[in-house]
Amino acid sequence: MTQAPKPAPIAGGALLALALLAGTVIGVSRGQPSLGFVGGLAVGLVLLLLVALIDRLRARR
Repeated sequence: MTQAPKPAPIAGGALLALALLAGTVIGVSRGQPSLGFVGGLAVGLVLLLLVALIDRLRARR
């Protein structure tokens, strides 16, 4: 009996990088680049964790 192929994993690293860049740009525009970087990091990590959880749920099916 053959098993169905598992779906390819989803990459979330691009979302993290995009959130870091966007946070830094927003922070620079408001005069707080470090705060923007940290905010972008927080948002990016949340998105990365969501993608990882969705990918894990997809792999179980």
